[in-house]
Amino acid sequence: MDIELSGLQQAFACHGYIADEDLITTVFLALKFNKPLLVEGPAGVGKTEIAKVLCSVLQRNLLRLQCYEGLDESKALYEWNYRAQLLALQVATKNAATECLTTQDLFTPDYLLERPLLKAIRSQEPIVLLIDEIDKTDEEFEAFLFEILSEFQVSIPEMGTIKAQQIPTVILTSNCERELSDGLRRRCAYLYIDFPTVEKEKMIVQNKVPLAGTVLVEEVVAAVQYLRANLALQKMPSIAETLDWIQALLACGATKLEPRNIVQTLGFLLKHHEDVALFERSLGPEGLCAAIRRGEELVEQAETSQTFLTKVKKKFL
Repeated sequence: MDIELSGLQQAFACHGYIADEDLITTVFLALKFNKPLLVEGPAGVGKTEIAKVLCSVLQRNLLRLQCYEGLDESKALYEWNYRAQLLALQVATKNAATECLTTQDLFTPDYLLERPLLKAIRSQEPIVLLIDEIDKTDEEFEAFLFEILSEFQVSIPEMGTIKAQQIPTVILTSNCERELSDGLRRRCAYLYIDFPTVEKEKMIVQNKVPLAGTVLVEEVVAAVQYLRANLALQKMPSIAETLDWIQALLACGATKLEPRNIVQTLGFLLKHHEDVALFERSLGPEGLCAAIRRGEELVEQAETSQTFLTKVKKKFL
């Protein structure tokens, strides 16, 4: 990995990923030391996007293992092609050559069905391996990953140990639905991505949705930030929902937030019936618009006060 820290930050920016210095530094060091990177945070804040951007920056292919409850070794690593093995046995029997067909003949790479983890290990070219939403699996599966994450190798009983041809860049993501084991954390560099600040979220929206006007961007971001801070929602709107919402508003011809267009597009922002009911009961579209306007007034008052204080300081200094 011959990219420098400053070059990595520029590359992320060129690919539309707005990242602060801490994030870029952690990614850079994980690449430098060939360390798997565990990225935790709420859903939709850009964890998976890191792997996708790295594919473009490093010019590597992406192998993705999407985790789910009940995922096991046969779906993640490999399984034997039992149908092909059985066919080989039948052909051998028919040809009266059963004695020539040994176990070693049946358990060879020709009969191996590669899953994402084994494909990553056996790849002739360096790749980016994304193990997405690892928190959906159980601790047994985590333990199964230890050998891959620490040694970049896998053990197959019938074939022995297979070492990586090229060390993959490994990114693991977690939505924090359960606590991950110390063993997994110990083998990874760690990064936490939270919901963005107001200014950062504005930058992301302007970058991803350039057709949105300044007023609409500011009001949408203010509304999303207000909901995260003031309502106990089951599913907090993430950056992904912010982008979906502003695109829906644009499609409806909105140039600013109004009660009517909030009602029309609310399904792109809140994704649970209970959250919609809580919003309507606690705030409603009129209340959200009023809260945004109050916030704008407070910002204007603060800016006016700051300007006045600056002038006073200049006068007496």
